[in-house]
Amino acid sequence: MIEFLSKGGILVPPILFCSVLALAIFLERLIRFSRVRARGCAVEQQVIRHLQNGEDQKAFEAASLSNTSMGRILSQAIEVKDQDRETLETVLVHAADEELRGLSRYLNALATIGNIAPLLGLFGTVLGMIKAFMVIQQMGGKVNASVLAGGIWEAMLTTALGLAVALPTMVAHSYLISRVDRYEAQLQNGSVALLKTLSKRS
Repeated sequence: MIEFLSKGGILVPPILFCSVLALAIFLERLIRFSRVRARGCAVEQQVIRHLQNGEDQKAFEAASLSNTSMGRILSQAIEVKDQDRETLETVLVHAADEELRGLSRYLNALATIGNIAPLLGLFGTVLGMIKAFMVIQQMGGKVNASVLAGGIWEAMLTTALGLAVALPTMVAHSYLISRVDRYEAQLQNGSVALLKTLSKRS
């Protein structure tokens, strides 16, 4: 395999590096999302229940000690629950945006890898074709089919590698984006539930 890849030229190592980096980002985000899901199952219901019972301090403690995105958002909102509605909504939006930025970390890098990998492959192919035609020129046009075919498939190897990296990377990026969108919907639902609970008490 190493001998096979070595025929692809100088752009094979960057493409392979892109594949390793994309895999590392994908696995890191999967672990991060699994922790978010495991920790944030019942925080919203617990906080809302305490607020409905007038146990504001217990609600704040439950939210702040949960170490979850939902908990951090609710705890910041509870701190300003006695202020006007506009301030409360501003705090909720700002806290949600901050958590979403954390959840979306490295996803732009993953998209970038998916975009540049095929371009690196195409660049390698162009370089390979240039070398192939230089050989043809040096041999005075007396080139048999096997020599020409060998140069072409070596040039096309980088394009194949680039696409092989780009396709799963873009699929992984789309999957992670969908996970972030689901978490965003959950955070919005929790924020709305908090606002409704506090409105009923006022």
